Amino acid sequence: MTISFDATNGYSYSTSSGANATSGSTSTSGTSGSTSTNGISTTSAADQQDRFLKLLVAQMTHQDPMNPVDNAQMTSQIAQINTVTGIQQLNTTMQTMASQFSSMQLMQGGGLIGHEVLTAGNSMTIAKGTATGTFDLPSNAADVKVQITDASGSLVATVPMGTQSAGRHDVTWDASSYKGTGPLKFTVTAKNGSASVTPTTYSHDVVSSVGTSNGALSISLQNGGTVSYDKIVSVY
Repeated sequence: MTISFDATNGYSYSTSSGANATSGSTSTSGTSGSTSTNGISTTSAADQQDRFLKLLVAQMTHQDPMNPVDNAQMTSQIAQINTVTGIQQLNTTMQTMASQFSSMQLMQGGGLIGHEVLTAGNSMTIAKGTATGTFDLPSNAADVKVQITDASGSLVATVPMGTQSAGRHDVTWDASSYKGTGPLKFTVTAKNGSASVTPTTYSHDVVSSVGTSNGALSISLQNGGTVSYDKIVSVY
């Protein structure tokens, strides 16, 4: 008699004696405590261990006295159930850890509420009559200009910033006389001689709430929009 296992049908056995042979299986479907996922039934590790032990006893009871079960085969079958049980326990442990990590991340993210953050974008924040944006230069630039446009894309102002070194820089503009509605956008043009320097622009915003989406932390911003936690460049 030989015991075998597969994820779909569970444990099965086969016996042979001369010209007569029988076979059977202990399917995991239709048993108490089983669940079904994508049409495949699974049971708990305890249920599978119980089936394995019953089949093992049956194997020992019905073995051919003239041809007993080989020790190596017995060891292999015991190792098989240990492997299956270990994988199930590992899956359960990983699911628990993922749930705990998501909860911890949400609690930590709560500390961001009310804080100003820097995220990728080109919107300017207006506070106390001053519009502010931020950009990064990958290398030195001899001529940096910032163009500010309104919601319709019309040019509102140009801010010359001259020579700037590589790194992060803030651009501010007096918006006290600005009468338009909608957000202001900014575009940075940078050159070093005849060569263009490609900047990266960032927007300032304030975190209004945090939550989780598909197990990942999401950040809701005061001026609208939601970003993932890894998109936050800086916290003030």
